[in-house]
Amino acid sequence: MSTFASSYRKASLALAEWAFLPIRLAVGYGFLAHGYAKLSRGPEKFAAVLHTLGVPEPLLAAWAATLTELIGGAAVMIGVMIPWVSIPMVVVLLTALITVHLPYGFFTVKFAEVTEAGIKFGTVGYEIVLLYLAGLTALVLGGPGELSLERWLERRRDRAREQQALQSLARKS
Repeated sequence: MSTFASSYRKASLALAEWAFLPIRLAVGYGFLAHGYAKLSRGPEKFAAVLHTLGVPEPLLAAWAATLTELIGGAAVMIGVMIPWVSIPMVVVLLTALITVHLPYGFFTVKFAEVTEAGIKFGTVGYEIVLLYLAGLTALVLGGPGELSLERWLERRRDRAREQQALQSLARKS
């Protein structure tokens, strides 16, 4: 193995724990932004959309989706309880995939036409939904990464256990 390859491998291993930070920030912010948009417009407006899609109990579903996006997005951003909050987040994503995005194909950005007023875009496909699902999957499988509330709490618990063990040893001697 060359010196460059060896150095690159060591550096990438040292930085691997930080790879989850940009994923957490992007996925978490995306969910927060969507949840905030629903909340600021009023979940009743989103419930009307859900009603037209045939979703049962559309107002309850609108509130559930809004709160899932807000709470889940915040938890992902700060890096805590990701496996648990991912479950309802995946349900929201799969529901959006099936009820809205799937019929429009893969691409998120589709140019409908270019006019003097600017570019007009067409329907939104499922590309972005797959990216969110991939991001959540990576976070569930790999953990929240080094700069996360979960890791901070782990380190704090470990220090407390070490102190208790040291105090216990000191009492015995």
